Amino acid sequence: MACGYLIASVTVTDPQQYEEYKQWSSEAMRVHGAQVCVRGGQVEVLEGDWNPGRTVILKFPSFQAAKAFHDSPEYRKARAAREGAAIMRMVCVEGL
Repeated sequence: MACGYLIASVTVTDPQQYEEYKQWSSEAMRVHGAQVCVRGGQVEVLEGDWNPGRTVILKFPSFQAAKAFHDSPEYRKARAAREGAAIMRMVCVEGL
């Protein structure tokens, strides 16, 4: 069965406010059973000119579960807390 992944590239513009987002998003991840594969850490560009900066990868049981997390009331609260604190680029990907 295919899993679903949320992959995000984040540019934090207000670190203090972003901490509030991290608290709410962590709670949303807990509620929705997200498996954290990557959350920050070192990034090194190996090919091309893409530099995603802070990278987050979350694994869910299905593509639909990943999308449901993003649209959930818990994560909407986190997204509201993030407004003005970061530039978010996020995709949902079906995987193994």
